[in-house]
Amino acid sequence: MMFHRNTNLRVHLALIFVQVSFGAFSVFGKYVLGYVHPLAVAGLRVLVAGPFLMLLALRYDKVLPKGRDLLTLAMLGFFGVFLNQLLFITGLDYTTATNASILMPSIPVFTVAIAMVMGVERITFRRSAGIGVAVAGALIMLRVTTFSFTEDTVIGNGMVLVNCLSYSIFLVLARPVLLRIPPLTVIAWTFVFGGTGVLLFSTPELLRLPVASLPILVWLGIAYVVIFPTIINYLLNTWAIKRSSSTLVAAYTTLQPVVATTLAVFLLDEFFGFREIVGFLLIVSGLLSITWKRGTISQGEKSPPGQLRSPSA
Repeated sequence: MMFHRNTNLRVHLALIFVQVSFGAFSVFGKYVLGYVHPLAVAGLRVLVAGPFLMLLALRYDKVLPKGRDLLTLAMLGFFGVFLNQLLFITGLDYTTATNASILMPSIPVFTVAIAMVMGVERITFRRSAGIGVAVAGALIMLRVTTFSFTEDTVIGNGMVLVNCLSYSIFLVLARPVLLRIPPLTVIAWTFVFGGTGVLLFSTPELLRLPVASLPILVWLGIAYVVIFPTIINYLLNTWAIKRSSSTLVAAYTTLQPVVATTLAVFLLDEFFGFREIVGFLLIVSGLLSITWKRGTISQGEKSPPGQLRSPSA
C-alpha cells in the first residue's frame, strides 16, 4: 500500500500532532489549574487566540464572510468554542479526570451519527466498524470499569458528554462551510463569535487573576495551552476537515489515551502492560480500517466549490 500523495500524509501527521499536543495539555493544564481558575484559563485562550487568528485571516485570506455565512460561523463558534470550552472545563470541576477521559471517545460515535442524520458524509460499514474498534481500544486503555456514576459526578459527567456532542456537531457543520471559505477565515470567525460568549462568563475571573504573583512556570504553561491546544490545534483540525472528513478527524481523538498512557510511562513511571498493548493495537487497527482503501489513504478533497464529496472510505 502507498500513501496517496504528500497531501494525505500531511493530513494524518497533522492529526497525530493534534492528539499528542492535546494529550500533553492534560499535564500542563493540570499544573496551571493549581494556580488559575478554570474560567480564567478559558478566557485567556480566547482572548489571545481570537484576535491573533483574525489578524492572520485578514492578512492572508482577505475574505470577509457575509449574510448566511456569518450565521453559520456563529453556530460553529457556539458549538466549537463556547460550549466546547466552557462545558469541558466546568464539567471537569464536577467529575473526575478518569470519568472525563472515558467519555471523550464518544466524540467519533456522535460524529458518525450526526453526519449520517445530516447526510453530510457517506458513512460506510467499514468506516463505522473501524470507528467502533478504535473506540473499543480507547475504552480498554482507559479502563472503562473504573467509571463512576454517583450523585457527586453525575452533573460533571453530563457536562463533559454534552461537550463531546457539541464538538461533534462543530466537526460536521464545519465540513460544508470549508468548501466555500478558507480554513483560516473559518476558525478566526469561529473564535470571534464563540470567544465573545466565553469572555462574558470568564471576565470576572480574569479580573481576579493574580498576574504579578503567578510563577514563571505557570505563565509558560498558559503559553503552551494558548499556542498548541488552542491556536495550532484548531487550525490543524479545520485544515484537516477540509482535506479529509469530519469522521476521520473525530476518529483520531481515540489516540488521546495512547498519548496519556505514554506520558504516564515516561513521567510517572507507570507500566505499559497487556491491557495497554491490546488497546493500542485496536486503536491502530480501527484507524487503518477507516483510512486505507485501494492502496491509498483518505483521499483529499477534490470537490468543486459548493459540491460536497465525502472520502470513499
